[in-house]
Amino acid sequence: MEETKSLYMMTLGCPKNRVDSEVMLGTLRTRGYSLVQEASEAEVIVVNTCAFIGPAKQESVDSILEMAELKKSGSCKTLVVTGCLSQRYGQELSQEMPEVDHFLGTSAYAQIGDLLAAEATPRQVIPDPDYIHNAETPRINSMPKYTAYLKISEGCDNACAFCIIPTLRGGQRSRTVQDIVAEARNLADSGVQELNLVAQDLTAYGHDLPGKPKLHELLKELVKVDVKWIRLHYAYPRVFPDELIDVIATEPKIAKYLDMPVQHASDKLLLSMKRGRNSEFLKKLLGKLRERVPSLVMRTSLIVGLPGETEEDFELLKEFVKEQRFQRLGVFQYSDEENTAAFDLPNKVPAKTIERRWREVMAIQKRINREQNKKLVGQKLTVLVEGPSEESEHLLVGRHEGQAPEIDGQVYINDGLAYPGEFVTVEVTEAHDYDLIARVVERPDPKQREHTPREAHPAPIPLKAMVRPPEPRPE
Repeated sequence: MEETKSLYMMTLGCPKNRVDSEVMLGTLRTRGYSLVQEASEAEVIVVNTCAFIGPAKQESVDSILEMAELKKSGSCKTLVVTGCLSQRYGQELSQEMPEVDHFLGTSAYAQIGDLLAAEATPRQVIPDPDYIHNAETPRINSMPKYTAYLKISEGCDNACAFCIIPTLRGGQRSRTVQDIVAEARNLADSGVQELNLVAQDLTAYGHDLPGKPKLHELLKELVKVDVKWIRLHYAYPRVFPDELIDVIATEPKIAKYLDMPVQHASDKLLLSMKRGRNSEFLKKLLGKLRERVPSLVMRTSLIVGLPGETEEDFELLKEFVKEQRFQRLGVFQYSDEENTAAFDLPNKVPAKTIERRWREVMAIQKRINREQNKKLVGQKLTVLVEGPSEESEHLLVGRHEGQAPEIDGQVYINDGLAYPGEFVTVEVTEAHDYDLIARVVERPDPKQREHTPREAHPAPIPLKAMVRPPEPRPE
């Protein structure tokens, strides 16, 4: 084992990036590295970057420069930059950032222990994207003990006009059902009660594997694992068979929550985006899902400002948002990214117009959120308690089944006792635009609790995780 070195990991971007960081953490722990809470105390700093859109790239660059200062004022001796920014701009960055010791691409993250231990490691290790970890790969869950992300595939075979991900992450590489279930059991054995399934395209799962297993077949095996909630993220609407809807509707462990990015409602824009489906298909699918799963909480993502988006297209989008009344909605302002099909489209939309359209959609959604949350007042919900609130030591915070970690609102508990990792029944007493206030009305039998009052809840490992940004909350 190598000499112990202190390590700090900074993660930017999506939950899939977080999983990569967790694999790096696990790999480096086996090599004797010890994790520290403060970057200023670390001998080795790893910045796992995002390069999806312009603001993400800028945040990544700013973070690298911030960490680079610690080579002057802190303990840092080695600075490593990994992830999508390295994959996309590794050669340019190595010329512009001499303070960075190594740039590792999106398929090199599991090699980080070997690369740092080698006497002569190339400054750039940017292989073609072709790797995905498996259940045997060392990994440290950086989330609180009761929840974790489970990456079921890597890469993407779609060709959405606005998206650079297939270039950065490669084509789809699904993990086998057996391997995913094995990792799920490992996580459950460590105390995880909520599995959040992630991929670039969840519903395309398995089409690249022998026998072409489907997502609903995977879910039927995952529900045999001893967890309470299994949550589906990034379920693209292009392929959504009835069998998948049936599993969501009938399996109690599948959270009645679906993250389905539809991106737009104008057929012209959907065609320009190369989404493969039109608005009529999307509306029928959404209607079928709500009919078959009445309690389903729907999250979606939209893009405003794609080149060629007219005011007429935007009005269609606004009417769609009003009509569909999604419980969760995030809106991205179009970012003009080189090496994407949209980059070469004519009729660019001015930045001020994009900003205005974003604000208009968010204002509509804010009203919808408020109205829907008010309907929950007086209702009883099962809540996963996360711990004391950062706002006040007199409040607990948690999430109900319709709230995903890190990106959705929360339930603040101001009456009653509960411990992190417990599932309790609460009554909603007050509703706000994004969050709820509630009181505890029922707790589990003490004999069945995973956590007891004497058991300290482990603090999550210090990753700076932006994930996808939460819904912006304009004043």
